[in-house]
Amino acid sequence: MERKLEEIVSEALQMSVESRAALAKRLLDSLDDLAPEEYERLWVEEAARRYQQLKAGTARSIPSEEVFAKLDGAAAQMKSRLPPVS
Repeated sequence: MERKLEEIVSEALQMSVESRAALAKRLLDSLDDLAPEEYERLWVEEAARRYQQLKAGTARSIPSEEVFAKLDGAAAQMKSRLPPVS
């Protein structure tokens, strides 16, 4: 019997950061094996799912300016944590 996605996610989130990163890399690498048509199909399905969520009110859109501002802030915060380059 196949395990439920939520069970797997719950278990994965209990792993160390290093193990989660390794798992994420392996999962992302596994997507490289998809044919271009499969990528297209998956993105169309994802877009349709998100559109339905917006219509149903279970998700909200975020203005791009807000998204990029958050990304800029996160990048600046990460950069401030890096050791100086000598």
